[in-house]
Amino acid sequence: MRLSVIGCGYLGAVHAACMAKLGHDVVGIDVDPAKIAGLNEGQAPFFEPGLPELLADSLGTGRLRFSTDMADAAGSAVHFVAVGTPQKRTENGADLTHVYAAVDALLLHLRPGDIVVGKSTVPVGTARDLSLRIADGCPGASLVWNPEFLREGFAVQDTLEPDRLVYGLADPANGAQLILDEVYAQALADVRPRLVMDYETAELVKVSANAFLATKISFINAMAEVCEASGADVSLLADAIGHDVRIGRKFLNAGLGFGGGCLPKDIRAFMARAGELGADQALTFLREVDSINMRRRSRMVDLTREVCGGSLLGQRIAVLGLAFKPNSDDVRDSPALSVAAQLQLQGAAVTACDPEAVPNAARRFPELAYTTSVEEAVQNADAVVVLTEWEQYRTLDPAALGRLVARPAIVDGRNCLEPSVWRDAGWTYRALGRPKAAAVAAAPVAVPATPVAVPAAPAAVPATPVVVPAAPVAVPVPLPASPLA
Repeated sequence: MRLSVIGCGYLGAVHAACMAKLGHDVVGIDVDPAKIAGLNEGQAPFFEPGLPELLADSLGTGRLRFSTDMADAAGSAVHFVAVGTPQKRTENGADLTHVYAAVDALLLHLRPGDIVVGKSTVPVGTARDLSLRIADGCPGASLVWNPEFLREGFAVQDTLEPDRLVYGLADPANGAQLILDEVYAQALADVRPRLVMDYETAELVKVSANAFLATKISFINAMAEVCEASGADVSLLADAIGHDVRIGRKFLNAGLGFGGGCLPKDIRAFMARAGELGADQALTFLREVDSINMRRRSRMVDLTREVCGGSLLGQRIAVLGLAFKPNSDDVRDSPALSVAAQLQLQGAAVTACDPEAVPNAARRFPELAYTTSVEEAVQNADAVVVLTEWEQYRTLDPAALGRLVARPAIVDGRNCLEPSVWRDAGWTYRALGRPKAAAVAAAPVAVPATPVAVPAAPAAVPATPVVVPAAPVAVPVPLPASPLA
């Protein structure tokens, strides 16, 4: 089937390449000439595992090409709209300029029977308005709302093997569902769930999912604040409550919080739209979710100051990680880059390291010193801070690293390191939501269900005899002392 994908950013470029991989003839369209030239050469405009290979394969088959001319969308049966919906500059709402511009430009090339498929994350009510616009501009064309659920770092896999397909339709009988079923034939053959619903519900599926995930992350980070105040360990807490099947362990990793181009702006836009609908009280809790998330960044700076003796002025800080998550070069609203910048602004000399995100970070905050080498970043550092849990940072050798730094102090912003390993190697280890000292290991100890009865005769104990009363007394077996972790 001939398809067009309007917008070739994180969502659109991956979607176009994956659709070609599935056997469709695809043209990707974007207004950025440099991006389009690179894509036609097989160069992804961002880091996404598996995408360069997928682009090369799909371009090689002749089923994929990219263009800056919207007229090249003409003749396609299905048109995916995958443009960005950033947060407005002066308010929380989503900026829909690109969405409406894309649909208006596409209208000139639509034919009756064509299907426009919305994939951008939009406020509820947008699809209904766009469907009227399309009906006026090209009677016989129709709109389906088909939200995406991609995870950066896993976008190729999530597109080829979606965990569910959501169709928002104005009229299930107009044939659009059958056409979209043909597009996603492979996923449906693999028995992926397909849920058909109205526009408004389909729009809410995406933003509700993001709001729930953000809430779960901020919940465990709120517990981290309580753990720090009480001396408890948030990682052990998360393990314990995660065994409850109603809760689950995923997204209960306390740390620096969420960022990127989706969750922060999506929950703010959700609150803004609820206010416009007169339902603002329903989402007031998201304000606290956002507030908790932002507080994590300030707390990370505080912890770094603590391990530096109370002042950051003149301290050499090695920052490991700049992307908002591993396996990505995305620094949009990245907590890692935010913390690195705050450390620099408070007087520290920061050298920041990331395997993929250095170019993007340098464009946003050129004042930092950057490198892709861990060894170079930590040379003579007074403190090392881990801000993105890249695998190569999780598996660092503390002994080898200790020979390079000026002071063996590390702050784990993602709770991705094993505290005992670093402390045993002589490092000062601090982390969000974990105690300053080593926690007592939670090794299970077998305790008899029934207390053991001690005989009436006095029990001989070395050094000091203990007199036991004539009547048998039940004395619990003492637990062995647990070693320190």
